[in-house]
Amino acid sequence: MRDSTKTAIVLSSLAVVFLALAAGFLFKAWGQTAPLQTIPLVDPEFIKTATVRVSYAELAAAGEDLSDFDCYGCHEKGKPPTLRFDENHNLIVPEEHKDIVMGHGRNSRNNLCTNCHDEANLELFQTRDGRELKFSESTQLCGSCHGPTFRDWEAGAHGRTSGYWNRDLGPISRKDCVSCHNPHSPKFPGRHPAPPPHILHPTLKPAPVSEGEH
Repeated sequence: MRDSTKTAIVLSSLAVVFLALAAGFLFKAWGQTAPLQTIPLVDPEFIKTATVRVSYAELAAAGEDLSDFDCYGCHEKGKPPTLRFDENHNLIVPEEHKDIVMGHGRNSRNNLCTNCHDEANLELFQTRDGRELKFSESTQLCGSCHGPTFRDWEAGAHGRTSGYWNRDLGPISRKDCVSCHNPHSPKFPGRHPAPPPHILHPTLKPAPVSEGEH
């Protein structure tokens, strides 16, 4: 038999095999393929990059309305505001500030306005060591008490750091503490974990393990 004849027979046989396979797939000779489950989209809450709050410094830089920070729009300059307490010595939040929930720490001793705000100048903060800070310097105020956390923030291990780790390539920026924490009630609320990777073929079962296989 000539080589050309052999080649023709092989090609014809292959063509018949492929046609048979095509017909089998077309008429579902091997049964119906199970439809893939619809994979739900990930909740945008898990992938958004914005912080939960916006700091005073960010508002000022963006040219936003800062009237909420104008203490002397209501308070009288040169006259420290009077603080009132209940029978358990808990601070009574005035009606004008009813949106503020005081919960700074595990006891009421930290829930005192003048621990952070300078009663002689409400437009400034005051630290325990006597420094005066602007509202835009609130992270320095937090660091005056929360030293270890402030150290971690400076090193980039705590909080939100963006930019370049290699300073030769470009600058970095760090979000202020109040971009995530409410300064009056800084405990960060818990969050549900993100969902695990979706199984593409949930109907497939792992092969059974025979005795002796571990």
